[in-house]
Amino acid sequence: MLKIKNIQTFYGNIQALKDVSIEINEGEIVTLIGANGAGKTTTLMSICGITPPRTGEIFFDGNPIHGLPAEKIVQQGIVQVPEGRRIFPDMTVFENLEMGAFLRKNKQLVQQDLNYVMTLFPILEKRRNQLGGTLSGGEQQMLAISRALMARPRVLLLDEPSLGLAPLIIKQIFEIIRQINKESNTTIFLVEQNANQALKLADRGYVMENGRITLVDAAEKLLVNDEVRKAYLGI
Repeated sequence: MLKIKNIQTFYGNIQALKDVSIEINEGEIVTLIGANGAGKTTTLMSICGITPPRTGEIFFDGNPIHGLPAEKIVQQGIVQVPEGRRIFPDMTVFENLEMGAFLRKNKQLVQQDLNYVMTLFPILEKRRNQLGGTLSGGEQQMLAISRALMARPRVLLLDEPSLGLAPLIIKQIFEIIRQINKESNTTIFLVEQNANQALKLADRGYVMENGRITLVDAAEKLLVNDEVRKAYLGI
């Protein structure tokens, strides 16, 4: 479904990604783990066209997307929930959700998806007229995920969804991510520093170090891999 082939991405003269190759099949949850600064967010930015790779290729459903502008990639069905949530703080919850559906024309389907995200996160229904910037951190993360879902993604890219959240909220967010995957067959690519949570959720995992993929395996096998346990699980 989504294939990243030998991409190299730079910030000026600084190389952030070095021959990164990743494959994500339809309906999977795939996670990318690694230390802070390893290149995980840059990988997502490369997929989305925000920081395009200098060399290499990215294919979606067999078609190249590495030369497309970011808005065209969203139209193809690849939508990112950025690190730090980045909701619109001076807009209401409802207006944030409307922005997620900005490129869509079918109002009936948009209303269906609005009802769906309110079912996933009932607190957003209660907060619908409240400014996004006044929500708690957990509520803002729920809003950011819901805003992305309003674009009806085929692939949902999640960048550090647990960042800065309390353990109970993290558990709830990860349960919802699993629910989204199962109920709508939405493919999930999850970038996460909380390797333990991510690997328990995912089908497969990639490990990134210094801009390179160093290990790929089934998530359950990575959970018991000695190197992964020492480096990322604190065991």
